[in-house]
Amino acid sequence: MTKNQMPFMPSGADNPLSAAVSARDRSTLTMVEQAVKHQQTMLAFQPVVIASDPGRVGFYEGLIRVVDDTGRIIPAKDFMPVVERAELGREIDTVALNMGLRTLYDNPEIRLSINMSARSIGYQRWMQTLNRWLKKCPSVGERLILEITEGSAMDQPELVVDFMDRLSTRGICFALDDFGAGYTALRYFKDFFFDVLKIDMEFCHGIANDPDMQALTAAIIQIGHHFDMLVVAEGVERQEDVERLTLMGVDCLQGFYFQAPQVRPNWLFGKRLATQQAGMRA
Repeated sequence: MTKNQMPFMPSGADNPLSAAVSARDRSTLTMVEQAVKHQQTMLAFQPVVIASDPGRVGFYEGLIRVVDDTGRIIPAKDFMPVVERAELGREIDTVALNMGLRTLYDNPEIRLSINMSARSIGYQRWMQTLNRWLKKCPSVGERLILEITEGSAMDQPELVVDFMDRLSTRGICFALDDFGAGYTALRYFKDFFFDVLKIDMEFCHGIANDPDMQALTAAIIQIGHHFDMLVVAEGVERQEDVERLTLMGVDCLQGFYFQAPQVRPNWLFGKRLATQQAGMRA
């Protein structure tokens, strides 16, 4: 078929594919709006374990979930790409922060990380929520870790640096999430105040059998340690990857190999983890 014989394909709003995508996005926005309005939200908790002693939990990550009108629990990956750039994304970040701080208040023995977008910096309701909980119990700030994705941090690096500088004085720690998935300007590392570097799961899954990925991940680990960051490997699902990443020097491990995110967490999980793993390998 020549160029002149190519069938006409409508563009923009007339393109049926674009219309379908737009309708799906509108449906997602509506679903999340209703979940927030009716408080049909929750956190799912996943442990981040110490690599040198995987029976111990270093901290938990609280992952936002919404419940749709059929009662299904919807993970963030299914709606955040749609809502993140809208004001609804700021509301979701505020909801997640509020639930996370309540969890810390109710469970003084744990540390917890909560995800946020750099776009929520300066959002009044988000900051009001943080200030309200810190006034009620200042110690929750010392056990809170705010996770900001690499891509989000690089959108407005100067704003992120100033934000971290202000909140670090209140005992709050910061994690650079999904490192390697975006395009970080490495020169910002000397200005950032990140305490934790989380290696994107694409680097960690199957790393035991991938020499090229081992080389890239080793460089990431070296960068993280040079800047005194705790290095976490995400998305770990296989024992051989656990062993390889531990030998490479990561500090912590997170993934389904240890536990899937749980909406009804067992805060005694760390004490029972070694026994559970022994049973899985038997």
